[in-house]
Amino acid sequence: MSWLVRNGEVLASIEIAEGRRARARGLLGRDGIEGAILLRPARSVHTFGMRFPIDVAFCDREMVVLRTLTMPRHRLSRPVIGAAAVIEAEAGAFSAWRLQPGDRLEVVS
Repeated sequence: MSWLVRNGEVLASIEIAEGRRARARGLLGRDGIEGAILLRPARSVHTFGMRFPIDVAFCDREMVVLRTLTMPRHRLSRPVIGAAAVIEAEAGAFSAWRLQPGDRLEVVS
């Protein structure tokens, strides 16, 4: 299992979707997620066919958060320049984690 960490603080468990098929599937077909999922590489996402709204964090190559947003179902994000990865979680998770642009994240196994 892998963990999403900020400054030594574990925020959540995290799944890693690095292959094309895994990134394309993402959270589709799920009723929710415990923790988060990392899509890498990615610079935009969609919520078409999703069953719940999500929080999205666009991160650069060093996993510094560039932008966050909450996306309702059936939407398409604009690409974020400089993004190399996207973290998705259930809507409200980022607020609970106090996640914001400028945070440096890491994924620890």
